[in-house]
Amino acid sequence: MSGRTRSVSPCYVKRNQKDIPMPSALETLVKILKLEQETGFRNTAVIGGLGSFAGNWERDARQQAKRPEHHQLIDELVQLLHDYDGKDSAEMRHDAVKYMLGRITGRIQPERAAQREVPPPQETGDQRLDAAARPPASTTEPVAAEQLASREGEGQAPPPAPREEPARHRPLPPRRGRRPALSPEEAAAKLAALQTPVVALHRVGEKMAEKLNRLGIVTVGDLLFTFPRRYDDYTRMRTLNRLVPGETVTVVAAIRSVARKQGRAGRPYLSVVLEDGTGTLQAVFFGQLWLQRQFKRGSMIVASGKVERFRNETMMTNPEWELLEREHLHTNRIVPVYPLTKGLSARTMRRLVRQALSDHAENVPDYLPEAVLERTGFPDLSWALEQVHFPDSHEYLEHARQRLSFDELFLFQMAVMAARRDWQSVPGQPLAVPDDWLGAALAALPFQLTAAQQRALDDIRRDLARDVPMNRLLQGDVGSGKTAVAALALAIAVHNGKQAALMAPTSILAEQHARNVAGLLRALPSGEHMQIRLLTGSTPSAERDEIYAGLAEGAVHVVIGTHALIQGGVTFRELGLVIIDEQHRFGVEQRGSLRGKGFNPHVLVMTATPIPRTLALTLYADLDLSIIDELPPGRSPVETRVLRPVERERVYSFIRAQLDKGRQAFIVYPLVEATDEQEDSKAAVEEYERLQTDIFPAYRVGLLHGRMAPSEKDAVMYAFASGEFQVLVATSVIEVGIDVPNASVMLIEHAERFGLAQLHQLRGRVGRGEHRSYCLLITETPSDDAIERLSALEETTDGFKLAEIDWRLRGAGDLLGTRQSGVQQFRLTELMNPRLVELAQREARTVYADDPPLERPEHHLLAQRIQALAERRGDIS
Repeated sequence: MSGRTRSVSPCYVKRNQKDIPMPSALETLVKILKLEQETGFRNTAVIGGLGSFAGNWERDARQQAKRPEHHQLIDELVQLLHDYDGKDSAEMRHDAVKYMLGRITGRIQPERAAQREVPPPQETGDQRLDAAARPPASTTEPVAAEQLASREGEGQAPPPAPREEPARHRPLPPRRGRRPALSPEEAAAKLAALQTPVVALHRVGEKMAEKLNRLGIVTVGDLLFTFPRRYDDYTRMRTLNRLVPGETVTVVAAIRSVARKQGRAGRPYLSVVLEDGTGTLQAVFFGQLWLQRQFKRGSMIVASGKVERFRNETMMTNPEWELLEREHLHTNRIVPVYPLTKGLSARTMRRLVRQALSDHAENVPDYLPEAVLERTGFPDLSWALEQVHFPDSHEYLEHARQRLSFDELFLFQMAVMAARRDWQSVPGQPLAVPDDWLGAALAALPFQLTAAQQRALDDIRRDLARDVPMNRLLQGDVGSGKTAVAALALAIAVHNGKQAALMAPTSILAEQHARNVAGLLRALPSGEHMQIRLLTGSTPSAERDEIYAGLAEGAVHVVIGTHALIQGGVTFRELGLVIIDEQHRFGVEQRGSLRGKGFNPHVLVMTATPIPRTLALTLYADLDLSIIDELPPGRSPVETRVLRPVERERVYSFIRAQLDKGRQAFIVYPLVEATDEQEDSKAAVEEYERLQTDIFPAYRVGLLHGRMAPSEKDAVMYAFASGEFQVLVATSVIEVGIDVPNASVMLIEHAERFGLAQLHQLRGRVGRGEHRSYCLLITETPSDDAIERLSALEETTDGFKLAEIDWRLRGAGDLLGTRQSGVQQFRLTELMNPRLVELAQREARTVYADDPPLERPEHHLLAQRIQALAERRGDIS
């Protein structure tokens, strides 16, 4: 065949001047990449992005590949597809797509991969060693400190900015050496050394230790595992005249002017004009007018942010910034920026971390088994700690952060699987029901279960029939019918002569469950004989004593309540099933207290917060997972619209029209009260007064927020549910636990400050009755990212799909805000992509299946590390 480039099927790759026909999977990929070109490189050519597409495509490509070079090309393309999700500018994505098409069609040869910023195929053996041995090449000629010093005075001309060099070859982490053999005693001693108090460090006295303690840093281990919140890159500094819109960069420049200005709709902002001798950049700060006192004309600052163009001006909006430390300009390094507190400077924090690394990093024992490191290719722990704090290159930093994020996920998985094993090692009580009883119960319901509800019920029935106690999470979108499935589970327990308890986080939600569950249970066979009681903090004393006695004697079959269920006076005769609703609102100890009221009862926990399945299997690794991903027929979707601030008056008119029809409305704000740091943000307390006085004077307006006492919150929610208030001004506290069928409008201010999953939950507070309902989202920051996220709410009502989008666009941090109270705080949530989460799950299950008690010598360190995590003593607990 000729060596001509082909771009139509069949696809070719050029190797040694020969065209080798490749399988049709490449044709599919070419079509996807061309569609990505046509849609402006927005990562929307396939649902979920090119990274999520890579797994299925790789499977098909492997099946069709015939030669070693085919597999090599697949390796490279899969890596490029995964990396594509992380590219945050159209220019970077354009280059990546162009390169992939070039590799597929043969225009770009494999040896050119090493000359690009996109990663080359994985190197091994001596190649890895050679790459790691090469010192990172300098990419920048820094500005001399003395040049800056001469220009820092008031009104002086700015300094010349650093020059740029071409990107260098991407280095791989150094090859791991042979791990020294450690006795269990030696390993324990090394781990114990991490618990050394920070006062043992040079020049750290009691006052400094107190400041560090405010950041959660008590031990040397805490200091080593307090990672930078960002980095200032002095190796890739850009001159202001070479900034490209869409990219995120760090610049060094002088402050030319500082002015307070008025934006559209009267919104104030701070404008700081920077210059470096090549051009200017306007840094715009919304909600931070107090910074005006800190910016001095002529001072040098380091600013990091996303570059934008607006009205022919180059801009950054709310960039990260700090005053320049001149000594960094000649280091030509990536400089870490740590969380700080009053009295603790960035320079001091860097010095302390460097000292801790110098004294302890080499002695930190690597608790991951060597087999895990071999399979995953991750670097040593000590190397990762060095590089995450003071990286030699961006590539080394990425390797280090990936390793440490994997550790968090892997250790958490192992810890919760161990806890599950310990609990389920004690036999439970089988609760089985015959098919004819279940068939009669289903026939007695006033509706037919959806297929998703039926699958969840089958899972629960199968668990209950075993002598191993159930530990299952029932995850379902708002209105998906979890309550009906829970009611049937309660009925199965009562049919077996056991008692059952359902705990909810608020009184109003407990009362809703009591009404709905009691109605369903009493419709079932023999349901009219069930004793079903409600127990909350407001239950009168005489009634509470009666319920206590009924539970102890067994006369009360089902109790539904709040935290009141775990009070000392509550005892059960034979508790067989515990159900916990919106379980992330309860602490680990609270859930354990209710479970402890019986002898190893079955446990079902429920949540309406959508979490992607992959992430849920990590957060809830001790639970089996059932998902109700289908809404009952007839539920009308809530009409959702994203609006700008200029449309606010029109929104108020629309709400008044709804109120005139007898409907009710929620108005939600992100803050309880305005602060100096966020003075442009609308807050519930201040807006409540304005809305009642100026906007809705003819109606009663209520106020609800998280700082109110529980009894106050319950009173307001009751008043709104009963129609005493027509408008409820609130924070996200209403996300769970209020059911008002008459409410038809949900207005959310500053919607860009909420995650998609949280917005979806808030939207679920309306559309619960017969009236057509609306969710109106006003955004004050109409950035492309904000509009893309919020537009997803206009397009879908699928909470799980929205959670996946949120994960892709914002990372796992927002989703983890819904995690179980009392479990581990993940430090590197932004790295928790589906690929890494799945890898941690696979490795944890492999190790656990091979050695559940972790008794083998190679698992001694891992066992101790997990024990430290379980005791909440470890540096990642």
